[in-house]
Amino acid sequence: MKKLVLLLVLVSFMSISCGSTKKTKKVNRIDASEEVDLSGDWNDTDSQIVSKEMISQMLGEPWLAKAKSKKDGEPTVIVGKVKNKSNEHISTETFVKDLQKVLIGSGEVEFVSDKKTRTDLRDEVEDQTMNSSDDTMKGPGKELGADYMLVGQINTISDRSGGTSLKYYQVELELHELGTNKIVWMGQKKIKKVVKQKKRTW
Repeated sequence: MKKLVLLLVLVSFMSISCGSTKKTKKVNRIDASEEVDLSGDWNDTDSQIVSKEMISQMLGEPWLAKAKSKKDGEPTVIVGKVKNKSNEHISTETFVKDLQKVLIGSGEVEFVSDKKTRTDLRDEVEDQTMNSSDDTMKGPGKELGADYMLVGQINTISDRSGGTSLKYYQVELELHELGTNKIVWMGQKKIKKVVKQKKRTW
């Protein structure tokens, strides 16, 4: 009887011990510019590489010299929608921000706010007309109109065999002249990734 009671106590103690065991995580901080690719999916590194290469390509094409000559100065550009037509979740807003950053940093074009931001800015201007002094008020009708809009899409193709998969990304961008709807530039960037899954040994 004593042995049975002792056995029950031991089993109960082991159950409590196992149930209270918590999984721990180890987190290592790394430099934000360091390239990390865990899954092979589209990530921040892909976004930055593609935006830099494609904007550099765009600004090296003949349309820019023609636009500067026509306007006698830097053309004004706005980034429109970049559609995600891939089979995975991609934050196109982050990609658009990367495109905007490279465009602004180039010094080759003037840049205007996107549609949503312009709405917020107009609300502020309207508020100023009611509440700000005449010498500090920014009135309506002074916005800089864009000459060109950059739009695009991201497509993917996936292939798999055993523990190896291929991920193929194709990014397409087009620059449209507002008013005439002319396409003055088209660009394409392709990324291929081979992802190998390690076999479990247990």
